[in-house]
Amino acid sequence: MNRSKLSEGAIDLIAARFRVLGEPMRLKLLIALEERERNVSDLVAATGATQANVSRHLQTLTEAGILARRKEGLNVYYFIADPGIFNLCEQVCGSLQKRLGAQARALGFSA
Repeated sequence: MNRSKLSEGAIDLIAARFRVLGEPMRLKLLIALEERERNVSDLVAATGATQANVSRHLQTLTEAGILARRKEGLNVYYFIADPGIFNLCEQVCGSLQKRLGAQARALGFSA
């Protein structure tokens, strides 16, 4: 992909994706859903957040196409619809790890 030739619309979409991921609770939900699908009650227990808060963030992640849901009886189960999102998370985590390691070495701590 040639990033220097991205249209304004494409740049707006990319920025929107980063905004969705810029909320810590949404990252907690993604981590909780990484291994398996879960319902809202499971996600409330996994994150310690209120049901209203979890539901609001699940809606945002679903609207962004990162999550999907399926209904089974009275339960709604959420799952990762875009597993590529974890590639992005790995890139960010790896970059942060390198940066923190360099800072620790600069301060004389062993990393």
